[in-house]
Amino acid sequence: APAPVVAALPGARLAATTPIPPAELEALVDGVVRQSMARDHIAGVEVAVVQTGQVVLKKGYGFAAPGRLVDPDATLFRIGSISKTFTWIALMKEAEAGRIRLDTPVNLYLPEALQVRDQGFRQPVLVRDLLGHSAGFADRILGVLVEKDPNRVRPLALFLREERARRVREPGVLPTYSNYGAALAGESVSWVEGRPYQDVIEGEITRPLQMAHTTFREPYPARGDLPPPMPGALAGGVSSGYLWTGAGFQPQAFEYLTQVAPAASASSTAGDMARYMLMILNNGSLEAASIYGADTARGFRTPRLAGAPGVSGIDDGFLEFAFPGGFRGQGHAGDTLWFHSEMVTIPALNLGVFVTANTDTGGALAASLPERIVERFYAAPQALPRPGSAELAAQGAVYDGAYLTTRRPYGGLGLFNTLLKGPMQVRVTGDGRLVTEGGENPGAWVPDGPAGRFIQTMGSEVSAFRIENGRAVRWYAPSGVVAYDRVGPLRQLPALQIAAALAALASIATIVGLFTRDRREFRQTPMQARAGQVQTAIAALWLVAMALAAAYGFEARNPAYAMYAWPGPFVLVGSACALVAALLTGLTVLMAPAVWRGGRRVDSWTAWRKLRFTVSTLVFACFSALLAYWGALEPWSG
Repeated sequence: APAPVVAALPGARLAATTPIPPAELEALVDGVVRQSMARDHIAGVEVAVVQTGQVVLKKGYGFAAPGRLVDPDATLFRIGSISKTFTWIALMKEAEAGRIRLDTPVNLYLPEALQVRDQGFRQPVLVRDLLGHSAGFADRILGVLVEKDPNRVRPLALFLREERARRVREPGVLPTYSNYGAALAGESVSWVEGRPYQDVIEGEITRPLQMAHTTFREPYPARGDLPPPMPGALAGGVSSGYLWTGAGFQPQAFEYLTQVAPAASASSTAGDMARYMLMILNNGSLEAASIYGADTARGFRTPRLAGAPGVSGIDDGFLEFAFPGGFRGQGHAGDTLWFHSEMVTIPALNLGVFVTANTDTGGALAASLPERIVERFYAAPQALPRPGSAELAAQGAVYDGAYLTTRRPYGGLGLFNTLLKGPMQVRVTGDGRLVTEGGENPGAWVPDGPAGRFIQTMGSEVSAFRIENGRAVRWYAPSGVVAYDRVGPLRQLPALQIAAALAALASIATIVGLFTRDRREFRQTPMQARAGQVQTAIAALWLVAMALAAAYGFEARNPAYAMYAWPGPFVLVGSACALVAALLTGLTVLMAPAVWRGGRRVDSWTAWRKLRFTVSTLVFACFSALLAYWGALEPWSG
């Protein structure tokens, strides 16, 4: 029987059941990609679009290496966190076979050395918590996730033991993205299967799907403690990653991710990812290969966990995407330092889109191309921004403030680095729009339905606030895998800047005072002499620490520096200097009463000198307390 005729949405060009004309699709994609490559300075791009069981478009643009053009069937791009979708499929296959149960503790499927400790929490982490990014782990990236020296690459199990994630909340409560959780899930599959993770993926997914140019292996020298490296035939086809310097494209070192392979190490081509999407849209089967069953397919399309009603959720590991016209998709984005990718399938349209770029500037293209395709053919283009709300305009006090991401370290130098970047700022404008600046989704929003829920003024993504006692305390980002908690002024950059400026002035004044005192100010008791010497040392240490912080800031202009070198000598030595300065400041606080008692008038500091000493001590003490609150006095923490 012929398929039923389904009317197009008002203003849309095509009904949901009508395939996109291939020539029109190619013209749209060519225009968007080439414009983005020119505007954003992107070296190379691959795109694959599938629909109704066919590959509609598969194309490469630009170059992968000097003298080598991008070939969509043979040039491997790093697809980052899209790797996680392979891990979730492998995990669900174990669940289908009865070897892993989703509602049991993940510790049942891990060797003792890798099991998740309770760390003071009552509930164990379940397998399902890993699928939903809700295990309650803090997130660390800098200095641990990526390596550029192949000699520093660690086996997955060793990484999981040495970089054990800190638990910061009960599991199953709040989705917060976790590379560690995904890596742990991959290790559980490996442990149950009794073979390396890479072997599992090849045997269960890529080989049956004939994805010959997809691999989780990387081109490091062969080592006995690591899985065999990427075959030479594939390694020769890997695209370089590029940094746009403003004057040209600068090739970058290979980003090794084997230590977190289940979370991020895959490389693939547009041709292979087209087959992958066809399998997903066909409920786990492609040609003669049956990868997973109908129940698992439904799970990958069924919201299991969302931070707030209306916000995109997580479908057994696959992330939800909101598209124009009310369409929902499932898939994943993938970002490394130099590669940016997105893979999404939209069942209602029987459509799949994969896009990847090999330059640090390619994120906007990867994020926007699938939406541009859906909007052009299946939804009415949004001509004007949604209007603001007069009611919202009067509610600035409810929402205005700073909000800090839940995807972060919760202590030590990692927390300090997060706070230095600054929290997301939220403000309500006079024309009734809510503006988010910084954070995951900067933009403008207007109310959408229940109190606290918002939709983009231009776009289809939804976010929401949790409101307690008439005040917003948490923002749920539209991705569904991160939230932002409201923080007070002491967790905001102006507080640190003011305290640092005062400490710098006090330090400079202390040292300059050594050379500008008149003869009367050299009179002092032995206690005052020792106190003065200690405060001079403190001043020198603060100035050294600040100079090292400035040197780190200069180096960190290149994003690779922090990723690979964190915390590095500048941060470690600076933190150690600050710690010693803080401890010595505590000593001067204890010495202050004796300084004020002094001795006979002719043998003691003047009142003015005592006051200067006391003021400097208070400034140093406040600065020390703030740095401790920010985690900056823990050089051992990394």
